[in-house]
Amino acid sequence: MSQAEAPTAPENTGPRPRNPGNPRNPLWTLGILRSEVTTTLRRHRTYALLAVLAAVPVLIGIAVRIETGGGGSGSGSGPDGGGPAFLTQVTNNGLFLVFAALAATLPVFLPMAVGVVAGDAIAGEASGGTLRYLLVAPAGRTRLLLAKYASVLTFCLVATFVVAASALAVGALLFPVGEVTTISGTRISFGEGLVRAALTAAVVAASLVGFAALGLFVSTLTDSGIGAMAATVGLLITVQILDSIPQLSGIHPYLFPHYWMSFADVLREPVHWEELSKNFQLQGLYAAVFGSAAWARFTSKDITA
Repeated sequence: MSQAEAPTAPENTGPRPRNPGNPRNPLWTLGILRSEVTTTLRRHRTYALLAVLAAVPVLIGIAVRIETGGGGSGSGSGPDGGGPAFLTQVTNNGLFLVFAALAATLPVFLPMAVGVVAGDAIAGEASGGTLRYLLVAPAGRTRLLLAKYASVLTFCLVATFVVAASALAVGALLFPVGEVTTISGTRISFGEGLVRAALTAAVVAASLVGFAALGLFVSTLTDSGIGAMAATVGLLITVQILDSIPQLSGIHPYLFPHYWMSFADVLREPVHWEELSKNFQLQGLYAAVFGSAAWARFTSKDITA
């Protein structure tokens, strides 16, 4: 074929497509995040943790139903609006089972589940030999760490709403539902009560942000997933004990679980934001400090061995 007869390539007048494999592409970064969240939520361990959390409201609801025979108003409520006060109101309104279940799971069950997921985030990959392969692609350690933290926070939100949804279903099945009497003594509609319940679940999830960052930092310190999970849960128990010793009241406001039960203020009319604000600020402080520590450790860690 002569040079004059050689075919010419068609002119590309449109914009060039972006390379989805380019690590600078925001879609590529979202792909990492989606992959980490999907991997975390699809693990059999995650299913087991969520099943245990969902079972807690069921057990509480059945126990209250058996104890009261499905009727009566209970033995009264405490003045502070804590877990026992919510529990005594369940027989009057099944929606209170949401608040009672969150009050029962927040001190131990929810943070322990988060500690397992957060402690295994980096250390589990290292012990399984997959962390090196995650970094073969030019993901960047910072982006990978942020994706891991985002997946842990997603688990916090999912776990909290699993507890709330299970409690709502069981409460509506076993007890009457209707207008809600707030801790302040005023009455709100059932619809507004549902909104308060959803807001309470969101507050509880936000209360675990600082502990999730602490668990992620612990996960960067070791290559043993089991060791990281045990250390994270051990720290949780230790801090809970410190927060319960009156002689150490001076350090209590600086311990991450100190304001956890402030979610009860969501059920006041109007909502009291003072303790809630302190809780959010404390969780943000822990997230900043231990998130930075996790970044400093992870970005300088030798992962080639």
